[in-house]
Amino acid sequence: MEQDEALQLAVAFLADSQRDDEPPLAIDAERVRVSNGLLIVPYNSVQYLASREPREQLLDCWPILVDLAHGEVRFGTLDERHLWRNPSA
Repeated sequence: MEQDEALQLAVAFLADSQRDDEPPLAIDAERVRVSNGLLIVPYNSVQYLASREPREQLLDCWPILVDLAHGEVRFGTLDERHLWRNPSA
């Protein structure tokens, strides 16, 4: 799967998972990358992404992971934190 197609899946996944009680969320396009066969797609509030002000950052936004081989999309887990903390090509 191409990265552009995987990113579109992540955008749709985020939109589908958005709750009514959350502020508007958006993909952090500057920090999207590939690691271990996964497209790692961070996201946060639109307000934080516009300002990068740490006080506006939502803290529990686990990245969206898209398996580039199978097209599976899901949120990352605590056990997978090493994938976005120490990315490999």
